[in-house]
Amino acid sequence: MIDTNRPQTIRWGIVGAGNIARRFAQSLAHVEGAQLAGVWSRRTEPTHALADAFNARAFDDFDTLLEHIDALYIATLQNSHPEYALRAFAAGKHVLCEKSAAVNARALQSMIDVARDAKLLFMEAMKPPFYPLYRRLREHFASDPIGEIGLVRAGCSMANVPLDYPSFSMEAGGGALLDIGIYEAFLAVDWLGEALDVQTIGRLGSTGVDVFASLNVRHERGIAQLFCGLDLQGRGDALIGGTLGTVVIEANWCNPVRATIAYTDGRKVELDEPFTGGGLNYETAHFCELLRAGATESPIMSHAMSMRMIAIIDAARRDLKLRFPFETD
Repeated sequence: MIDTNRPQTIRWGIVGAGNIARRFAQSLAHVEGAQLAGVWSRRTEPTHALADAFNARAFDDFDTLLEHIDALYIATLQNSHPEYALRAFAAGKHVLCEKSAAVNARALQSMIDVARDAKLLFMEAMKPPFYPLYRRLREHFASDPIGEIGLVRAGCSMANVPLDYPSFSMEAGGGALLDIGIYEAFLAVDWLGEALDVQTIGRLGSTGVDVFASLNVRHERGIAQLFCGLDLQGRGDALIGGTLGTVVIEANWCNPVRATIAYTDGRKVELDEPFTGGGLNYETAHFCELLRAGATESPIMSHAMSMRMIAIIDAARRDLKLRFPFETD
C-alpha cells in the first residue's frame, strides 16, 4: 500500500562525485518518480561537474544537502560510509549505501541499529538481484527448478587497477575482498544461506591490502568457492549447482545479462535479458517503492543479508591477518 504522506517524487542527494556517483546519476534518469536534487563531495570541482551534467545543485556542505533531499545515495570510499549514513539518519533521511556498506560487521550493525530506531529505510546497494536476468532466473526456477542447490562458484579479478586507486588504500578500507568479494559473498548467501565456516588463502600487496583471495565457504545449505583479486585478470562467470542441473551466469556475472541452464536430463535453457539504463536503476526503483510504502527494510537486500555478507568478508580478513589502521577493538 502506498503511504500518501510520503513523497511521490523522491528527491535524491549524492555524497561523492566519482565514477559510481556518475553511474548512479545516469541510472536515476531511468527511475520514474525520482530526481537528482543535489550533490556534495569534499572535492569542489568534481562536485560541480557532476551536478552540472545532470541539472542538479552542487552544495557547499553536506548538512545543507541533507536539508533538500528525501533520500541519500552514499558513493564515497568505504571507510566513510558509516559517518555519512549516521549523519543522514540524524537528519531524518533514508539511505541507499554503496557496497560494501561498512568495512566490518560491527560498523554495519551500528548503522542498522540507528536506522531501525529512527524508523528510516536503509539498504546496501547490491545490484545483481534486481537485474532482469536475475529476477527471471528466480522465476524460472519456481516452475522448472534445478533441484536442491548446494554449490555456488563465482569470482572476479581485475589486473588493470592502477596502484593509486582507492582499492589499494589501507586508510580507505580497500582491498579485493571489500571491493569485489562482497559480490561473491552475496551470491553465496543468497542461494546457500548463512556461512558456517570460512577458509581463506590469499596475498597482501605492497600497500597492505589483499590483492587476491580464494575462499572455501561452508554454508547452511552447501559449499561456495569464491575468489577476488586486484592484480590478476579473471573477470568470471558464476555457477549455481543443484541436484537436477546447473546454471552458468555469463561474465560479467554481477551485471547479469545471459545464463545457461543445463539439466541432468539433457535439456538446456538459454536466458537472455539485457538491462537498460546504467544498471543501478533497478535497485534504486526498488528503494523508491519501499520508501513510498513506508518500509524500513528491503525483503530482497535485507539487513540480515548484509550482515551475513560482511561476516564472510570479516572471516576472510581474519585469515589473511588484514586489519585497517582505523579499526579499533
